[in-house]
Amino acid sequence: MLLITSANGNQGKLLVPKLLAAGASLRCVVRSESSAESLRELGVEQVLVDELFDEETLKTALDGIDGVYYLNPTGHPAEREVGLAIVEAAVRANVDHFVFSSVLHSISTGLFQHQYKRDVEERLVASGLKYTILQPANYMTAFELLPAFRDGVYQQAWSLERRMSMVDLDDVTDVAAEVLTHGAEHWGATYELCSAGWLTAQDVADAVALVVGDPVAVREITPEEWAKMWFGDVDLELIPDEGRVLRQICAFYSDHDHVGSPNVLRWLLKREPSSIEDFARKVFPAFRDGQVLERAS
Repeated sequence: MLLITSANGNQGKLLVPKLLAAGASLRCVVRSESSAESLRELGVEQVLVDELFDEETLKTALDGIDGVYYLNPTGHPAEREVGLAIVEAAVRANVDHFVFSSVLHSISTGLFQHQYKRDVEERLVASGLKYTILQPANYMTAFELLPAFRDGVYQQAWSLERRMSMVDLDDVTDVAAEVLTHGAEHWGATYELCSAGWLTAQDVADAVALVVGDPVAVREITPEEWAKMWFGDVDLELIPDEGRVLRQICAFYSDHDHVGSPNVLRWLLKREPSSIEDFARKVFPAFRDGQVLERAS
């Protein structure tokens, strides 16, 4: 049986159906009963509504588990501590394979969430567990393309000239499903997962323009405006931990490119990774048909 954390989040919504289709038995961890019900409707055998913040909860979650897919709770003040604790609990539970979804260039410790994930990676490598570390680039998200689809303006919360590698979560979860269901072939591996292209904001806008058939402009927005895209109409002062992370991301990416190579992802997928244009073509019909392009979760 596999344990999947954040199982109804951005990755989980794509990964869980793929694992079920592959015949995997799943125990999923989510934070709300509504998320749990969504997973039960898909056919997930076991769903825990809890947060993996204490030893007893971790013991229950990992009991009888062969493999773990772990995503750190980004923006949470205890992100590092929670990650280290689940690695330790997996050691005690004799988990056979621990897969950690980290981040591209976790060594870039000028970012809080990279520091935390780097520390979890270090502990995992030293734990004695069979492990695989996935390091995805920035996610391509439908809701961040919404202003480009709707208003003809692509918005970015850091310098428009900085270059960024991105990745489609469908590609990430294809890799995750492969790694979880064919574990021995991937033990000890650390995989950077990037689509092709080092993209400026204008590059993204130009790709969207090819899809919508009209020019798309670019605009730099504030961290506060970006937060509303992620969290809705909320004051960052009311969510200080998330606000601190978002402001630091914007400052760091304004000063540094964040880029990688598509070679590893291309090899793992045995095909070309999805480009930003491919992604826009995939999600644009939903916008055109009046469907809601959800915020991240």
